[in-house]
Amino acid sequence: MLEHPMRSSDNPEWVGAVWVGQIDLSDVTSAPAGSSFGLSGGPGYRRARFLVREGQTVRGFVTVGIEEGQVRVDELRRAAEELPAAVPEPEPFRPPISVVISTRDRGRLLREAVGSVLASDYPSFEVVVVDNAGSTSETRDVALGHSDARVRYVREPLAGSSHGRNRGLRVAAYEHVAFIDDDVVVDRHWLTGIARGFGRTPRVGLVCGLVPSGEIRTRTQAWFDQRVTWAEARHPRVYSLSSPPPELPLFPFQVGAYGTGANNAVARRAFERVGGFDVTLGSGQPTMGAEDIDLYVRMLAAGYSISVEPSAITWHRHRSDLPALKAQARGYGTGMGAWFTKILFTPSLLRLALPKVPGAVARMRTIARGGSSNPESTDAEFGLPHGYTASLGALEMRSALTGPFRYAQACLGRLRNHWRSGTGTFGWNRRPAPRPAPREMGAWPAARRGDPAAGAAPLRDPPRREPPG
Repeated sequence: MLEHPMRSSDNPEWVGAVWVGQIDLSDVTSAPAGSSFGLSGGPGYRRARFLVREGQTVRGFVTVGIEEGQVRVDELRRAAEELPAAVPEPEPFRPPISVVISTRDRGRLLREAVGSVLASDYPSFEVVVVDNAGSTSETRDVALGHSDARVRYVREPLAGSSHGRNRGLRVAAYEHVAFIDDDVVVDRHWLTGIARGFGRTPRVGLVCGLVPSGEIRTRTQAWFDQRVTWAEARHPRVYSLSSPPPELPLFPFQVGAYGTGANNAVARRAFERVGGFDVTLGSGQPTMGAEDIDLYVRMLAAGYSISVEPSAITWHRHRSDLPALKAQARGYGTGMGAWFTKILFTPSLLRLALPKVPGAVARMRTIARGGSSNPESTDAEFGLPHGYTASLGALEMRSALTGPFRYAQACLGRLRNHWRSGTGTFGWNRRPAPRPAPREMGAWPAARRGDPAAGAAPLRDPPRREPPG
């Protein structure tokens, strides 16, 4: 029936708030004509957005009205009938998968994220919780408080999401490793979708899933929802440098077409070959972001493919107020500027980037307007103060100008870590793992390195040059 994946005890804050859920098409078609579906947590909402699925296949999104906390079946059925038909999908191979969650002092969100992964219908997986330079015991308490032995805990003392994710992969048991943020809730079929993405072609080194808004309770969340493209893919797609998509003029740098770091997975061999997440990028570093898009482009430049898999869904809770949105815009801009700086000093990436400069300039002009061709009308649509959308765009561009300085700061910090303790490298954390303890680190099963019986990756390395960096 109806599912409300990301529950909140807070009421909607404005008249345009949207209740978010999902439903299987069979429940819509089998419901009696003239009946209604009741919504849990629906008071105060006037509209509802549903992700419509047919089994594990995503059909698309529909928006319908709410009357007295209910949606009419007939209206929902008419909207669903307009969605594209489902394409039959082959049953995916099902290798065991390690799920890595790098987090810092956000126990409530972490508990919800871990719980959603443990509720997955996937037959074989583990959850590696990385305590990334935490200042309290909160993360450890949540991870080791689970009775489920599939949850493991490891501490990474070096701050930064890239350090945390690299650390998680190093101790992960399996050849396929998925990464999510602590502010998401995964769909129960998420890991099945991840596995299906790896089975698209033998050269898939990375899979990105859908990241729809799990909550549109405030005008700020609604504004962010209409700007991002994380949930626009409706059909599976495989991207590779050998077959540039003509509709993406900035490819392979048009990273919004792939996804976001809140929902992706890697084949271990490909990840290690390209150097993992760059520890000079990402949250927790002066650069504040861009570690995910940097990894995507390096994967493509190394000859691997990226599979976009709509059936691999994580629901994301966006920033809910204007100060948080400003902080996010500042982080996006800083990360973008830092990443551009890295490209300038990476010859193999620079060769790919130079032909895209005119298109990139046009894209930055759009960003400077807050991602809108008419920022004033956007302000009016979402009830924001006059000029707010444009001010966010200007803030993002100003922050991008600080990117080179922030990137230099991060590089110096990386060098200090390297020379002081031997723990930091240019690409990813190569520190030897300490001796494992029960639940804390965990043992490395035979499946970790290519055991065919354990479902090791059928990844075929591309016959290309060594990866950049």
